[in-house]
Amino acid sequence: MDLSRRGFIKLTGAGLAVSSMGALGFGSAGTALAASVRPFRLTAATETRNTCTYCSVACGILIYSQGDRAKNVKSSVIHIEGDPDHPVNRGTLCPKGAGLLDIVRAPGRLTVPKYRAAGATEWKEVSWDFALDRIATLMKQDRDANFVEKNAAGDTVNRWLSTGMLAASASSSETAYATWKVARSLGMLAFDNQARV
Repeated sequence: MDLSRRGFIKLTGAGLAVSSMGALGFGSAGTALAASVRPFRLTAATETRNTCTYCSVACGILIYSQGDRAKNVKSSVIHIEGDPDHPVNRGTLCPKGAGLLDIVRAPGRLTVPKYRAAGATEWKEVSWDFALDRIATLMKQDRDANFVEKNAAGDTVNRWLSTGMLAASASSSETAYATWKVARSLGMLAFDNQARV
């Protein structure tokens, strides 16, 4: 069979038209295709707006979860995407932000504070009150033991050099400034707002 270029284009167009008609529901194959359409999986999900915690850019995200909280059922996160209405990222996410769902579902993710006593070999779960009180007590003990009020020349310096602070990467500018003021008021010189990870 000798097929010219014009005949090939006609044949391709006819094939495209027939397959499009079937996909639109005309004929028995189209009916089966239309019947197999799945419902949108986020229809019954609860949408929560939040901020990505990876860096100080603070991109907006939409978190979709399933589970009726009114019946005391634990919700589970099923999807995370960029928030198209957020002025910072307008719906886009970097690779780290796009992988947030894997972080949320990671089996090794800690959800409660853990404590290992001196000499112990295993970590045990503790309450948030215990963890925060323990941190505050150790900070107070270290500051009392290592606080430098005056330098060798007799000038007042009020420095606490044995402890530093690494602040949250997703803090807003205002929160970072308030954290900086608290760290400096305690005398800490080693302070960083980790926004580069």
